[in-house]
Amino acid sequence: MVANMTAMVLRDGGGGLERREVPVPVPGPGQVRIKISACGVCRTDLHVVDGDLPDPLPNVIPGHEVVGTVDMLGPAGSDIQALSIGDRVGVPWLGHTCGRCDYCREHKENLCDAPGFTGYTLNGGYAEYCIADVQYVFRLPDRYDDPHAAPLLCAGLIGYRSWAMVRSAKVLGLYGFGAAAHIIAQVAIAEGVEIHAFTTPGDVQAQDFARQLGVVWAGGSDQPPTRALDAAIIFAPVGPLVPAALRAVRKGGTVVCAGIHMSDIPSFPYSILWEEREVRSVANLTRADGEAFMQIAGKVPIETHVRPYPLTEANEALADLREGRLSGAAVLIP
Repeated sequence: MVANMTAMVLRDGGGGLERREVPVPVPGPGQVRIKISACGVCRTDLHVVDGDLPDPLPNVIPGHEVVGTVDMLGPAGSDIQALSIGDRVGVPWLGHTCGRCDYCREHKENLCDAPGFTGYTLNGGYAEYCIADVQYVFRLPDRYDDPHAAPLLCAGLIGYRSWAMVRSAKVLGLYGFGAAAHIIAQVAIAEGVEIHAFTTPGDVQAQDFARQLGVVWAGGSDQPPTRALDAAIIFAPVGPLVPAALRAVRKGGTVVCAGIHMSDIPSFPYSILWEEREVRSVANLTRADGEAFMQIAGKVPIETHVRPYPLTEANEALADLREGRLSGAAVLIP
């Protein structure tokens, strides 16, 4: 008799998630099964549910900030030996790569030609169990309990990869102060970086939250910073923020677009790009990113602000994220 589990599944044709009883997955070669204790709710999950990202796995189980314990190993192999039953691990967005394409061979696995993405093309963590490629799970710092570790696995990782691109910046602007920004702000501040936080105009709650974490200035994205920025990272999926950020950075500055999806970028005058300003995007992550960030998270006491929801209230958590009712990150608890 096959055991079943509760999962929140994307309805055919979209329209949100529905609760279903589905078979508990069994790991194959190179995989482990994880009993899930927490799963963060990320804006990318919202893009999957809302149809912004095309061609998800049919009836996919979303969720790619997965925390749990290994409870079954796939068939024996050298990769499997890296983990043991009972190990606490996390599962990120990038869940599999081919290992054969030019990008994988050049240590750019985040650009793999045949990737698998947790909670999008692979079933994810809005469930009681999931399976994962043993090469794409991370051990988690002991200082964080399961709900507070969950946001590290995407909000933390994508924030880290974005920040790594502009790590020499001493004055950094963060556009959109949600889950990712509130984590990387703390890491950057610990290294002496001056942070300017830009929120939706009039969002006093988010601005107060940013100030509590130590940013030197917080205001609406329609306001200029008090001084020119060395660099800016855009976490909000809002295309018009690109020219706004370009106007805010100094000559030679960089604007990093950190989201996997963004509304159309409007045309803008060449004058705000001139003087060697740069715009670049972030795509996914690498295992090296994950390992480096988890080491930092083990040393820097990052305070992840979370709001827990029962697993079956995933639609409510997504709605709160969609409507901007969250400070920090929503986390589903099976």
